[in-house]
Amino acid sequence: MAPKWRELADQIAAKIRSGEYAPGEQLPHIRELVEAGAGSKSTVHAAYKALEAEGLVTSSRGHGTVVRPPAPLKRLGIERYDKAKWRDGDEVAFIADRVASGRAYRRNEQTQTVNRVVAPSIVARAYGLPEGSEVYARARLVKEGDRPTHTLTSYYLPGIVEGTRLVDPTPGPAGRGGGFRVLYDAGYEIDHMSEELFARPATVEEAAQLQLPSGEWVVELHRSTYTADGTLVEFAVGVHAGSRFSWRYEFPVPDSAADEGRQ
Repeated sequence: MAPKWRELADQIAAKIRSGEYAPGEQLPHIRELVEAGAGSKSTVHAAYKALEAEGLVTSSRGHGTVVRPPAPLKRLGIERYDKAKWRDGDEVAFIADRVASGRAYRRNEQTQTVNRVVAPSIVARAYGLPEGSEVYARARLVKEGDRPTHTLTSYYLPGIVEGTRLVDPTPGPAGRGGGFRVLYDAGYEIDHMSEELFARPATVEEAAQLQLPSGEWVVELHRSTYTADGTLVEFAVGVHAGSRFSWRYEFPVPDSAADEGRQ
């Protein structure tokens, strides 16, 4: 015979799979299930831990136990930066991800603060700045509905962005086409970029800001964006909730030997 906690976990899992408990819905508090006769506090706790281990729910301090959404957002590769999306249209990068994922979005799901700050060491190194130099930091928090998905902070040289919409803290993207369109209009058309990714444990502050369940890791992104002549016009640091994205890259396969033969 299965232990009581396993029976309870299976009952709740069946309700999740049937849709009785919807994605994003908070499950009853442990106390409520105990009072309803589902079992002792330790039994209910063990059932919830089993559901979390099986990927059906997430638990976090202050937010309880919540049914995990069924599929992560697609985080596109080079397609998300297609110039036709932001130069000729109004599909900024986070919106491109939502469209590819078949998910709804609102422009005000991106909020930001803008400040002139002393460049953090990683930013100073990227730009080749002396210690104590100032840059603009445009920090965004992006949500899907009420649930945060990631943060992204872009750092800019003052001489490039002062007087533009990139230093305006109004919620949402920086006008039609977002930040890349602002740079384009200022004479800095982006040409190529590099991205570095690595996973790490979330800090206490990140776990609170992104409403992460206990133990969830984040994926940190470093993005360097250049013009055709190699001028760095944006250095960005993103922090993504590990379980809320799948990362997709599509690109031509290089053949350096063939390239050398044509020279």
